[in-house]
Amino acid sequence: MRNKRKTNMKTAIYVNLLLISLVSCAGQSKENKGKYMSGKNSVDTKTDTATLGAGCFWCVEAVFQRLNGVEKVISGYTGGNVKNPSYKEVCTGTTGHAEVCQIIYNPDKISYGEILRAFWLAHDPTTLNQQENDVGTQYRSAIFYHNEMQKSLAEKLKTELDASGAYQGPIVTEISPLTVFYPAEDYHQNYYNENGNQPYCRFVIKPKLNKFETVFKDKLKH
Repeated sequence: MRNKRKTNMKTAIYVNLLLISLVSCAGQSKENKGKYMSGKNSVDTKTDTATLGAGCFWCVEAVFQRLNGVEKVISGYTGGNVKNPSYKEVCTGTTGHAEVCQIIYNPDKISYGEILRAFWLAHDPTTLNQQENDVGTQYRSAIFYHNEMQKSLAEKLKTELDASGAYQGPIVTEISPLTVFYPAEDYHQNYYNENGNQPYCRFVIKPKLNKFETVFKDKLKH
């Protein structure tokens, strides 16, 4: 049985420092800008987009909304075989979709490597189809790349982070091309900011945010 990643602050700080080193060593190639592969939306040439799954999209959205350089975060679904899935359908685990967020960011302020640094710090990438009490393929750890630069960097960082021994088990993050992104229902958007007193927000999202903001304070919005 795969061991779970240690979740104490000391471990998080170590992983953060390691990721800073890996991102710096990897360098930042010029990122492809322009339209992204959602089939529905496009962004202008001043921004780029990352699509990431790291458990419940309410948690992922709350984390990335706080990063300097991130202009917009959209919760949604991708990676499955059902067109225009509903939240209820995705929750059955039968559509193949993952809960994801599309992070629209300014690459002049934050790089794709730094986006991935935040991604790996914001969840446990060693638990297959699970983040804490959220269980199912819809909660899988996943990077859906938009271009070859994103694919190459994601694969490189995953391999090096795995080889570093930072985690007690192997990283199981899926790295796949983005096909179609379906925005989630309106009530899922900006969820934590609008529902901060809801029990899931107070007992699950808030502790994750507190930990993330402590470790990632150099990149937060002011």
